[in-house]
Amino acid sequence: MDCNGSFLAETESVAADVGTAPVTIVVCSSCRDENGSDAHPRAGALLAEATRAAARDSGTIEVRTVECLGNCKRRLSAALLRDGCWSYVFGDLTAESGSDLVTGAELFATSQDGLIPWRGRPDSLKRGLVARIPPLAMLKE
Repeated sequence: MDCNGSFLAETESVAADVGTAPVTIVVCSSCRDENGSDAHPRAGALLAEATRAAARDSGTIEVRTVECLGNCKRRLSAALLRDGCWSYVFGDLTAESGSDLVTGAELFATSQDGLIPWRGRPDSLKRGLVARIPPLAMLKE
């Protein structure tokens, strides 16, 4: 069952196999470090690589990149997405925050209510929460 109560075949089949639903981590690859450096590779690209390395053995976490999440004032940024569930945007991350993102994604993947539980969430994901965006099906007219 997805997060807003309807059945999704893909999510349901994965959940039946491993007790989790697929989660995508989207990392802003163009983010600069805390000094605003233009050095390459950018700090965001380093975060993406650290996140991929941390997620390597996960069967339900996919790591993707995007050129800009538009969260530049909060520096290194990433989003956690799960089909039919709330989406999360985080900022104030470091190039070493990849394992924190994967820990958050693992909590999200096993969540029954479509929310990342506060308990067990790494501090960087508690302090760095920028936005929580509801699934479209939850929006009211």
